[in-house]
Amino acid sequence: MSVSDSLIVSRLRAAGCVFAEDEARLLMSTARTPDELAAMVDRRVAGLPLEQVLGWAEFCGLRIIVAPGVFVPRRRTEFLVRQAALLARGADAPRPRGEGVARPGVVIVDLCCGAGAIGAALAAAVDRADVHAADIDQAAVRCARRNLPGPWGHVYQGDLYEPLPGRLRGRVSLLVANVPYVPTGEIGFLPPEARAHEPRVALDGGADGLDVLRRVAAGAAEWLAPGGHLLIETSKRQAPSAQAAFAASALAAWVASSVDPDGTVVIGRLPADRET
Repeated sequence: MSVSDSLIVSRLRAAGCVFAEDEARLLMSTARTPDELAAMVDRRVAGLPLEQVLGWAEFCGLRIIVAPGVFVPRRRTEFLVRQAALLARGADAPRPRGEGVARPGVVIVDLCCGAGAIGAALAAAVDRADVHAADIDQAAVRCARRNLPGPWGHVYQGDLYEPLPGRLRGRVSLLVANVPYVPTGEIGFLPPEARAHEPRVALDGGADGLDVLRRVAAGAAEWLAPGGHLLIETSKRQAPSAQAAFAASALAAWVASSVDPDGTVVIGRLPADRET
């Protein structure tokens, strides 16, 4: 490591970056000029999330474009992607030997999509997926449109189901959402990177953290195909209440959890005999 490299590591460590050496390597490998590197280090030292400084976040083996002010996808959300991909591939039902790994024309909707990380990961994991994503934040939608290009990616701006094309009603195989689920009173305990540099609308879930989850669950039956699934990330503490919200919306619900990454996902299934 050169003297200049050591100085970068020292500055990052002094700013509280726990993995200063790793961050320094990423910054140096991403910057195209010394001046750009200096500016990137300055932004990181000032407290911007590393991913916003780099312009991308690693998620499910993909580089997801992330702009300043946009919610950074978390590693724990990879667990939601894995659960959704298993369902899309038909892992929840026996398949004859030699059958393809994905149902033809799987329609996937990613609500509260942020930069589109979940949708992009599922598009990469599920053969012939038709992915639709929506978010209320304009900056997030701009990123999602770069991460979910056509013809298989479709991104809309608006509140939850409102911007989705009507032709998707009753046809969605997988409805996934990483809704904001931090209780309003706990926003102040989040790391400064999140509080200062991510949109509050992507974090604040209301008094108990489940306001948006309940809205998504309440509308799911209208959009899911019979036998389709809704998956939403939440916390272990909130999971029982979230499961009850799913059940109140005519979804058979259960909770899946993971240790590495530490993730909790509530999964609901619309009965196959449900009329839409």
